[in-house]
Amino acid sequence: MPNICRSRPSLRPWGAAWLAAALLGAAACSAAPADDGGDGRPKVLTTFTVMADMARNVAGDHLEVASVTRPGAEIHGYEPTPEDLVRAQDADLILDNGLGLEAWFSQFTDRIDAPTATLTEGVETIPIAAGEYEGRANPHAWMSPDNAAVYIANIRDALSELDPGHAEDYAANAEAYTAEVAEVGDYLETELNALPEGARALVTCEGAFSYLARDTGLREKYLWPVNADSQGTPRQIASAVEFVRDNEVPAVFCETTVNDKAQRQVAQESGARFAGDLYVDSLSEPDGPVPTYLDLLRHDARTIVEGLTGEEPEADPEEDAP
Repeated sequence: MPNICRSRPSLRPWGAAWLAAALLGAAACSAAPADDGGDGRPKVLTTFTVMADMARNVAGDHLEVASVTRPGAEIHGYEPTPEDLVRAQDADLILDNGLGLEAWFSQFTDRIDAPTATLTEGVETIPIAAGEYEGRANPHAWMSPDNAAVYIANIRDALSELDPGHAEDYAANAEAYTAEVAEVGDYLETELNALPEGARALVTCEGAFSYLARDTGLREKYLWPVNADSQGTPRQIASAVEFVRDNEVPAVFCETTVNDKAQRQVAQESGARFAGDLYVDSLSEPDGPVPTYLDLLRHDARTIVEGLTGEEPEADPEEDAP
């Protein structure tokens, strides 16, 4: 089983004393969060909600799956709470993204006696092009339907090793789920294929769509490469405006977990439309717009297609959804 990846330093380091105090304090707190069922099934802990949903689709009813972060959380610089630390202690398996995304997570998984599977193992990575983390692998590999097949296969293998008695079920679930995800990728390629060369560009706030852009033949432009404290510098905004104008890109987008003010400025100064918000790092609450990973992919695909083509797509990625 693959090991956890620690390719970049933590943005907010903690010492052993903090961890010990947090664990002691949380142990005395009130009841655990609602998603910590404690129903006797083996427990799989994931670092964020997207991977938790992917794991649930493969696990079916055989395993309990929980996410450390909650819906809507920005995961790059997430600060684990004492309750998070306690909830992690009884995990039988930990699933992480790797590629340096969850450096904060290794601060306490090292102290948990459970195997860890890194779901990006086997992904052909794309380097971050600029900024503090230039040259390191872009961690947002799950945004590509093609890469999702690698994630799902790694989940299947990890769950089968944890619970070999249900390996056939995990394999069948993974196969069906992979086919559903692939439909979204096919939809994107079909709908974007007719775009003129200049419009074949995806302009976003964060550089979180490198893999999706590569797989769909879109050029990528963003304000900042990785979410940290960036809100769009004058130089970043000017560069995006120039790119949009020079290529006559019809629309720009931003992610839901960051402030879209800078990108709206790009739209205003370039003459492009601000075509909507894209989901990346986190799912919504169950009654929200993207309660599942498939919903996230479908929402983003539809928003991108409508934004770049300027019209309702002939097909819809949800038409064949169960």
